[in-house]
Amino acid sequence: MANILVVDDEMGIRELLSEILSDEGHAIQLAENAQQAREARAGGAPDLVLLDIWMPDTDGVTLLKEWQRDGLLTMPVIMMSGHATIDTAVEATRIGALNFLEKPIALQKLLKAVQQGLTRAQETVRAPALAPRPVAAVQQEEAPSVGFNQPNPAAAIAVRGGATIAGADNHMFNLSFDLPLREARDAFERMYFEHHLGREGGSMTRVAEKTGLERTHLYRKLKQLGVEPGKLAKKNV
Repeated sequence: MANILVVDDEMGIRELLSEILSDEGHAIQLAENAQQAREARAGGAPDLVLLDIWMPDTDGVTLLKEWQRDGLLTMPVIMMSGHATIDTAVEATRIGALNFLEKPIALQKLLKAVQQGLTRAQETVRAPALAPRPVAAVQQEEAPSVGFNQPNPAAAIAVRGGATIAGADNHMFNLSFDLPLREARDAFERMYFEHHLGREGGSMTRVAEKTGLERTHLYRKLKQLGVEPGKLAKKNV
C-alpha cells in the first residue's frame, strides 16, 4: 500500500481518482489547490503525487518548481492536464516530473503510470549511497563526463562536478553532475545495472535477486536504458 497525494481543483476528478486508487489498496490524500498540496507535503513526503497543471491559485508547474527549488521534490510526481501543450509537458519533465497524463485519463494508463512511479520511488530508496568525499578530491579540476573502464586506484572518488565509482572487476564509472537530472539518473542506473550484470556474469535471475526487481521489470528497465546483458556476459567470460 502506498500513500498517494491527488491534487486537482475539480471535485469529480479528485473523487474518481481517489476511488480508483483506493480500490487498488492505496491510501489517498486529497488537495484541491496548491496551498493544500503544500500543507500536505509539509506533513511528510507522500510516496507519489498526481498533480494537475491548471489550478486557480498556483498552477502545477509552478508548484513543481517550488518543490524542486526547496529540495522537496523527493517523491515521483505525475502531471495531469486536459489542456496542456507539449511544451508544458516537456517543461514539467525537465523540472523533475516523472510522467504526464492527458485528461480524460484512461484507467489502464493511470494504473500503469502509478505503478511505474511507485517502482521508481522504491528504486530510489534502494539506490546505494556514494562514499564520503575524500580530501584529495579537492585537487581535481576537471569534471569527468560519463564514461567507463577508466583506471583509477580509488574505490569511489567525488570530484568537482562529478563522481568516479568503482564497478565490477575494478572498472571505473564516471558520472558528471553537470548533466540534467533525468540524464544523470539514467546514467547512474545504467552504471548500476552494468555493474551487477558484470558481477553476475550476465545472469538475469541473479541480477533480479540482487537488485530486488522482478525479472519482467528488469528486462524492461534494461531495454529502456539500452543495456544488453548478452554483450556484458560475453565480455566477462
